[in-house]
Amino acid sequence: VQLQESGPGLVTPSQTLSLTCTVSGGSMTANGGYWTWLRQPPGKELEWMGAIENSGSTYYGRLFKGRTSISRDTPNNQFTLQLASVTPEDTAMYYCARGTSLGYVGPNDSWGQGTQVTVSS
Repeated sequence: VQLQESGPGLVTPSQTLSLTCTVSGGSMTANGGYWTWLRQPPGKELEWMGAIENSGSTYYGRLFKGRTSISRDTPNNQFTLQLASVTPEDTAMYYCARGTSLGYVGPNDSWGQGTQVTVSS
């Protein structure tokens, strides 16, 4: 499958960031796995934010619990990320991916190309 992120490139502090990942080349329900969001702030390591399974079960990284929500729109083959109360520290390249393990997405898994999000007033 192929994945493509979409969403605003610029978000105002305190707002909610919403990103969508569109899956093509196969249905989410047929492919299973963990539909995952990750990000990489400038100069920092990749951070695993959370994932959703086809069952609807969601999992969140420790740093993101409480202000992150991941949902899926199965008929449209999409899943979304919402990150509340953003600050400039949330500026990062955001990626969606399909992982086969919870908490990790490897180089041989399916990745989107990434979308840059800047939080600034």
